[in-house]
Amino acid sequence: MNTTSRVAGPRRLPPEERDRSILEGAIGLARESGLEALTVRAVAARVGVTPALVAHYRPGMDAFLADVFGEIVAAERDEVMASFDPGATARDNLLHMTETLLDGRRDDVTLVWVQAWALGARNEALAARVRSEMDLWQSALEAHLARAVASGEISAARTETAAWLLLAMIDGMNAHSLVKWAPHDRAALARRTLAVVLDPRDDAPDPLDPHALRPNPFDAPASAFSSAK
Repeated sequence: MNTTSRVAGPRRLPPEERDRSILEGAIGLARESGLEALTVRAVAARVGVTPALVAHYRPGMDAFLADVFGEIVAAERDEVMASFDPGATARDNLLHMTETLLDGRRDDVTLVWVQAWALGARNEALAARVRSEMDLWQSALEAHLARAVASGEISAARTETAAWLLLAMIDGMNAHSLVKWAPHDRAALARRTLAVVLDPRDDAPDPLDPHALRPNPFDAPASAFSSAK
């Protein structure tokens, strides 16, 4: 009697379900270990299928990384923006959003962002997705600010600039926190920055307008630096 056991292969799934299972496995792996951990073999081991099957469904690794990145960061954006309370002020909603993104509980997504910026330098599919997702974050914030300005709730007339400054602050502090280099109380700094962004002085130059920058003293005529006799 032949008692040799046969190792069961992966359960057959419809193509759409199999592709989704591979994508979800890669998403889970990326959230645990970052985008750099994604290889055909690593994803196959995670899902419990052969590397050949992963390669069949996802033949282009550059595009696969872009899809994984997009799924992760879009889910976070949708979650954060959905948490905005329509009954709260724009200032309170933005403060809640900022504190949520800086509370240290989303380091997995921060690592995905940071690695995507680096890997995107050599992966155009990923770079394009990074640019798209950053634009979507910025436009969502700008639209929220524009509504608040229109209602007279805040005075940040430069809504495009304000949205970019908020994102730059959040991205910078989160990236720094990955190596434990960040303000001890990031929430306090976020509140101060938010106040400056939402209520700028009327005479303050727009930091994104090159024509509004203060003149460089080193561009002054040499006579301006001559010592008095």
